[in-house]
Amino acid sequence: MVSEKRKIKISLTINIIIVLFTILASIIMFTGFKFMEGDLVLESTKIGMFRFFTVDSNIFMGIVAIIFSIKEIELIKDKITSIPSKIYILKLIATVGVALTFAIVFGYLGPIAKGGIPSMIKNSNLYFHLLIPLLSILNFIIFERTDKIRFKSTFIGTITAVIYGIYYLINVLIHMEDGRVSTIYDWYWFVQGGVWQAIIVIPLVLGITYAISVLLWRFNRVKNKTI
Repeated sequence: MVSEKRKIKISLTINIIIVLFTILASIIMFTGFKFMEGDLVLESTKIGMFRFFTVDSNIFMGIVAIIFSIKEIELIKDKITSIPSKIYILKLIATVGVALTFAIVFGYLGPIAKGGIPSMIKNSNLYFHLLIPLLSILNFIIFERTDKIRFKSTFIGTITAVIYGIYYLINVLIHMEDGRVSTIYDWYWFVQGGVWQAIIVIPLVLGITYAISVLLWRFNRVKNKTI
């Protein structure tokens, strides 16, 4: 069995790696640097990169990882006795965001992309779509387990998807022409069959997001504790 202090140190190490990967991937995408061959899929340079949920969710995870790391260092140095519940809830929100990115990429975007799943994990997206989400999920459900997150917080876990969904829907509607939207503005190809598909897509994505939030909460939760 791994001791609690050992778990905290492992979690801290992973959080620091997440922060470094986030910084590295952001610089790679911002500058358009390529270290892997192939067409860029769901990538953009400079400010344009922030239109993607992938980028926003990963950067948010990086910020939360910094906050969590600071608390873990304080815990290791005995400056605090435990990490506050609100910090754990922040970690849940951030982890749900990158887990949703992972699920959408490998369950939807990858299979329909021209270059398939391999095209989705090149250059900056190697970190954004694969490494950061996996590290975040594993850290949350193995090394950051707690009984401080109440079940009602699973609804809060969907907040990043809700906010982004509102932005994406508005963006689609204002660029609609004759009931259709160019892939320039519908970059996730959610409504290429017609804007009416939003009626299906939005509840579906939010439902998947909530399911992810509940699963992460369940796997994170310390056993034999009350809700």
